[in-house]
Amino acid sequence: MEASVSRFVDRVTIHVAAGNGGNGCASVHREKFKPLGGPDGGNGGRGGDVTLVVDSQVHTLLDFHHRPHLRAKNGRQGQGGHRNGAVGADLVLSVPDGTVVLSQDGEVLADLVGVGTTFVASQGGRGGLGNAALASKARKAPGFALLGEEGDQAELVLELKSVADVGLVGFPSAGKSSLISVLSEAKPKIADYPFTTLAPNLGVVTAGETVFTVADVPGLIPGASGGRGLGLEFLRHIERCAVLVHVVDCATLEPGRDPLSDVDALENELAEYTPALSAELGAVDLESRPRMVVLNKMDVPEAEELAELVRPDLEARGWPVWEVSTQSRKGLRELSFALARTVEQYRAEQPEPEPARVLVRPKAVGGDADFTVEPDPETEDAFVVRGDKPERWVRQTSFDNDEAVGFLGDRLAKIGVEEALARHGAQPGSQVTIGGVTFDWEPSTPAGVAAVMSGRGTDARLESNDRVPASERKAAKQARYYAGKESVDADELRWAEEETGPRAGDRDDDVWDDVWDDDAAEGPAEVVDDADDREDRSGR
Repeated sequence: MEASVSRFVDRVTIHVAAGNGGNGCASVHREKFKPLGGPDGGNGGRGGDVTLVVDSQVHTLLDFHHRPHLRAKNGRQGQGGHRNGAVGADLVLSVPDGTVVLSQDGEVLADLVGVGTTFVASQGGRGGLGNAALASKARKAPGFALLGEEGDQAELVLELKSVADVGLVGFPSAGKSSLISVLSEAKPKIADYPFTTLAPNLGVVTAGETVFTVADVPGLIPGASGGRGLGLEFLRHIERCAVLVHVVDCATLEPGRDPLSDVDALENELAEYTPALSAELGAVDLESRPRMVVLNKMDVPEAEELAELVRPDLEARGWPVWEVSTQSRKGLRELSFALARTVEQYRAEQPEPEPARVLVRPKAVGGDADFTVEPDPETEDAFVVRGDKPERWVRQTSFDNDEAVGFLGDRLAKIGVEEALARHGAQPGSQVTIGGVTFDWEPSTPAGVAAVMSGRGTDARLESNDRVPASERKAAKQARYYAGKESVDADELRWAEEETGPRAGDRDDDVWDDVWDDDAAEGPAEVVDDADDREDRSGR
């Protein structure tokens, strides 16, 4: 039974998808004795984000190699009673320190250095508004709600660039792994054949009061910057190094090789390599880094003779030269303190780190920057409307609801889409494409004019039927009611005339004159005050 060995993965491609926003709810409040409760549909919840966070306990990108497809939770739909949908949970991905996020085109999106550094790789979609939030003076009880927006999706490349102070470079089997094993507590794989090291090794070295890290880069060969060998895959790990150390094998028996030719070949590869990081992201040109040369394997007698020959030429280039042996530990202490001094000098020359400032760049709103209208190159007499607002509004619209479509038309007319289409020569019936949705354009209510309202969930501009609107049905009902009431009053009047005679306006004037004369002769009628009788009845 073979034991599983953890692999070192420093480059992966991941597919991240944020959560979708929840749909809004179209609901009307229903309660006893409250026939007109009003809209009470809640808003949809926001979708979850996908965030990358630097974690000190993570040292490789192996988890993303086995699980490249990552998705956050969706927001929940709103409910009646003004209940908003639940917000989707964010997906937090832990990455090692020194991870660089790139797009598929190679553009650097983020350089994650320092524990706790975060980067939002994909942003969740916003939840749709419920009909309670869409209510207004003109539309008091909307019969629709907005759909939630889809979350962002992206395909990203993660590269791990080791954060080390010293980078060891050299040909295969030059003794780099042996050197890092004796300078630090690292335990890399060591063998007597080329390309033993297939993954970078990191070690922590303490020299006096200075503590620094050393990175062992796998062996480089001529043509590594062009993709030969393993060099191109691991040259990225020396981009952040403060010091580059050439480890030279002075005991090699290969023909055509010597310390000077090895150093020249490696310098040529370093010059050909173009770092992906810019100076703003913590990396500078590799040619400007300080150099040191370590002549290794001084325990071999022939190595000492060769070192004496090449040392003057190397020192003439202004590079410090150190003779060491990982077997006898010769010169290791002096080398560690020399590295410490160089690292301290490099750190002192760097500007003090400033706290990262949060830059807020709000997008411009209003004006002509909201959308553009262009002729459709594929269809004659057709147009394409592009813009963040129109495309987002189309995605939020449920085209199964006529009132929602009418609301979309009002919003487009308000920002001037209809006027722009008219200026470009659009005629009623022309095909207009917005956000992948194509429809026949019909001029609707101009911006600023209230729309003609009808039943909930409908729009009078989108349908032509013979159904009588509610307002006309109500007027007809009232007319029938008053007509019936007048007939009832006429019947009651005839019955009263039969009992008491004709009305005053229908009687003979001479008869009424005689009645009035008799009443005038009798004098005014006697007014009886029954206040005493009321007191007697009350028992006073």
